[in-house]
Amino acid sequence: MQKIDPLLIIRHAWREFDDRHEIKGIYDVSAHVSTNQVYKVSFYEREPVFAKLSDYGRFDDFREDHIIINNLANNLEMPYQNFLAQSLVKKNELFIYRFHQVENSAWVIFYNPIKIRNKLPRRLEEKHIKKLGRELARFHKACTNICNQLPNPSKTVITDIHQLQKSIERDEIEMDESHKTTIQKHCEYFLVNADKVNYASEFENIPVFVDWNIGNFSITGDGKFQSRWDYDWFRMSSRVMDFYFFSRVVSDVGDRTVFSYLVDTLMEDRFMMFLKEYHRIYPLTEPEVRFIKEAYRFFILNYVVKDGPYFFRQYYSSKLIKEAYETYFPALDANYRVEKILRELNI
Repeated sequence: MQKIDPLLIIRHAWREFDDRHEIKGIYDVSAHVSTNQVYKVSFYEREPVFAKLSDYGRFDDFREDHIIINNLANNLEMPYQNFLAQSLVKKNELFIYRFHQVENSAWVIFYNPIKIRNKLPRRLEEKHIKKLGRELARFHKACTNICNQLPNPSKTVITDIHQLQKSIERDEIEMDESHKTTIQKHCEYFLVNADKVNYASEFENIPVFVDWNIGNFSITGDGKFQSRWDYDWFRMSSRVMDFYFFSRVVSDVGDRTVFSYLVDTLMEDRFMMFLKEYHRIYPLTEPEVRFIKEAYRFFILNYVVKDGPYFFRQYYSSKLIKEAYETYFPALDANYRVEKILRELNI
């Protein structure tokens, strides 16, 4: 298979978007964790833009997500009206360039630069944790307030789990027979437990970004959200889908260069502190709290097992999938106790 030249694709994409401005240079600014690539594009006679190039997943899903995000960015109320990096639009339509060959396909979207202020420290102090809990609650409220103005998504967590089950049955995902049994078992656990809390009928779907790694957003001097620019795992789902990554952000060990997705951070007292502050601003219900465990299970099933081999670079994908079978799934029942959260929140 012939390798795709990302710089050439970006040049083709820009020429189709606006051929009046000559590109001066294209610079790779990717984090090199995922297979998605991000580039800064400079010009001779206009301000730079950022280009995101992806060949992972389905084009239609990528397009749908970014249409919803663009609507979200344009409708968010103060103080979040400038929080999201906005995609470029051409003639009133979101511009996405689709490169397609017989054996290769990729797509490019352009973003205007966004003002980056302060990054959270690698290990948070108590004051940071409390502010972050309150700030996420306020942001989730703002997203809830405008979710009726957003396009309806074609996929849900339920359809994604069904797709994973079908992929296993069709041998579309390479794995040991014993691993197939494990994944099918956890898919059933998820579907049964989602049904127990009436997820499909009682939960409100709002925009969630899932991956709140501290490298994906910045804050103001007083700890409020300033800017967000990474949308790899965006979806419309329950607000509790955002909680797992925040448990990692506030964890006692702090931000790590070598990372794993252990469930233990959801049980830390520091996360309880975060949730209490969140709950004061935007109270959680008992079914939502009970679904936190399933949101984590979904994350491992969907983003590590199903999509991991395509999304993460090979080293990370192999490591995380191995840990999923050896550690993540066994620890889910052994180490996670929803009663602790319910007790801490007085629910």
